[in-house]
Amino acid sequence: MEKYEEFGIPIKYRVEGWEKEVVSAIYSKRELVWKALDAKDDVEAYKKLLNKGKGKLGEVPFEGKEAKDLNSFPWVKFYPKDGGKYQTASIFIACYGNTCNASFHRMMYLDNKRAAVRLVPRHLYTMYKRAIERGEELPVAVVIGAPSEVEFASSVSLPFGEFELELASSFSGRLEIMRTPVYKLPVPKAGVIIEGRLTKETVDEGPFVDLLHTYDRVRKQPVLEVDAVYLTDEPMHLILPGGREHQYLMGYPKEASIWDSVRKVVPKVHKVRLARGGGMWLHAVVSISKNVDGDAKNAIMAAFAGHPSLKHVVVVDPDVDPDNPYEVEWAIATRFQAHKDLVIINNARGSSLDPSAEDGLTSKVGIDATAPIAEREKFQRVGKV
Repeated sequence: MEKYEEFGIPIKYRVEGWEKEVVSAIYSKRELVWKALDAKDDVEAYKKLLNKGKGKLGEVPFEGKEAKDLNSFPWVKFYPKDGGKYQTASIFIACYGNTCNASFHRMMYLDNKRAAVRLVPRHLYTMYKRAIERGEELPVAVVIGAPSEVEFASSVSLPFGEFELELASSFSGRLEIMRTPVYKLPVPKAGVIIEGRLTKETVDEGPFVDLLHTYDRVRKQPVLEVDAVYLTDEPMHLILPGGREHQYLMGYPKEASIWDSVRKVVPKVHKVRLARGGGMWLHAVVSISKNVDGDAKNAIMAAFAGHPSLKHVVVVDPDVDPDNPYEVEWAIATRFQAHKDLVIINNARGSSLDPSAEDGLTSKVGIDATAPIAEREKFQRVGKV
């Protein structure tokens, strides 16, 4: 973790009642994300996250001292109305049939051998449902405090059947994995390693504060039955719900997807930013170069295709910095007319995190805040906003 300390952000913290330090906020700046991905800028980082190549998975002997139970490491209640104490940096690794998957899923403490697991209906959920339908439980390994490349790879939405640890290995060319003692699942070295089973039992999980600083609703979620817990000398990671690190881990791979989608329909994408006010999830600003005036609207549609949870997107010219909300507002004020520059898509699938969505459906809005090519001088900005 030493490579993050040069940025002046405290990364080691004490959890009340525990002696061992935990790490947090290690990806709370864009430059720290680049550092984690061994990239010099956004474009290099985006390309790594989008890379379909595979590095080497080198297998080493399992390391870890067996601990008593889930009380062997700290759980945290972050906000007053949280449904319980949580682990937020928990990556679940499962193999079922010929498919392996690694993905983030929060855990809510139930007792020393059980935790509720939030399963969003994606790949691990699919594997879990297949196992339950066959009358089986799904063996899983949970790692907390995994290497940075594993944490970012586990945040990427890969096609079903592609293993996130292989993507992680491509960042540096090689990733060392171990086989867990009970279920022989491939795991990286991490501060905490748990082996257990996702069972057919479900319990109430939540409330829990998510990216948008609102309480996620209570749902029936599956129970993890724990078979073994192992501790190592690697640091344990905690993610503050709704904090900048949470936003970057979830949102930054989606920036890469938007960048990749938009660059296929316009001459040049200068910058993509998922905005902080939208939790780095619902709102984006994209700066592009145009060949023709219709390019901005194509960019709007491509942005929605690149990140289906996106709700609002503003497209601006290269002279407007998406990192400067005043410049973006200025572009909307001076280069946008709703009757011809507004794109509205009603009844589209949105984000489950948006409390204003109805049954998962939302209205999406695109704003073309670019100047007409034939009249650029008329829209030139003089001085700073």
